[in-house]
Amino acid sequence: MTLYIDIVFLENIFMNCIILLATSIIIKTPVKILRNLIASTIGSIYAIIIYVSHIEIYSNFFLKLILSFAIIYIAFKPVNLKSFSKHLVIFYLTSFTFGGVAFALLYFVNPKNIMLQNGVLIGTYPIKMILMGGIVGFIIITISFKSIKGKLTKKDMYCNLKINSDGKEANITAIIDTGNFLKDPITKIPVVVIEKEKLYNIFPSTILENITSIINGADIDLGEYSSKIRVIPFKSLGKENGMLLGIKIDEIEINYQDIIHNLKNVIIGIYNGNLSRNGKYSGLVGMDIIKSV
Repeated sequence: MTLYIDIVFLENIFMNCIILLATSIIIKTPVKILRNLIASTIGSIYAIIIYVSHIEIYSNFFLKLILSFAIIYIAFKPVNLKSFSKHLVIFYLTSFTFGGVAFALLYFVNPKNIMLQNGVLIGTYPIKMILMGGIVGFIIITISFKSIKGKLTKKDMYCNLKINSDGKEANITAIIDTGNFLKDPITKIPVVVIEKEKLYNIFPSTILENITSIINGADIDLGEYSSKIRVIPFKSLGKENGMLLGIKIDEIEINYQDIIHNLKNVIIGIYNGNLSRNGKYSGLVGMDIIKSV
């Protein structure tokens, strides 16, 4: 059987890229094309070395583990150990799924000239089978994890917000609201809804105590906040045409699943009431905002 190293090399790069892309989609962490290619190339080079080399150390379990660590770090550059572990676990699960799909296709197609050497499965199977394996594996893994992640645990439902405005700070516990898609209709800046009572430490009482009047266009001196005020239309059950007063701030810190993100250009929508009956949270953050960070 004649094998071409360059073909095996490119096949491995292709599959590694697909696996890393699927991992990226599942975790909702963007992966840059260049980082994906570099990590995939390193994995492919290792596969070639294992195949052509008879030195036992190259097929050592710990060396393979170190390789997977390097691939994850290069591709995603996780910010902390928890994030790194999460990426690694999903990477392995995705790889195992793709491997299972590949073996299933080999079973059904039953190509000739397939061999296993030093733990590397190679052969003269058609390139379309590799493409099909990548596509099928990608579909299976993404659909499965989207279904699982749709069921949020209690811990996943909350995040901590730190709002800074003109040197003043407020710390808010917010809930992830899958139905909150509020945005400024003109600038499309996302809106984070916060209870009015939690904002007295950072915004002037003149604004907070005259929300309805400001929305209705009353002549109230807003000072430096005049250029930051927004009126956000919204719809909710029992209220088809509501209006929410918003204040644009430069940045908000979101601590979600122990990872801190800084979201720039966000509008704080002021809610004149209580969002939670038991007081567990005082803000609403849209799922699309969490995905964007």
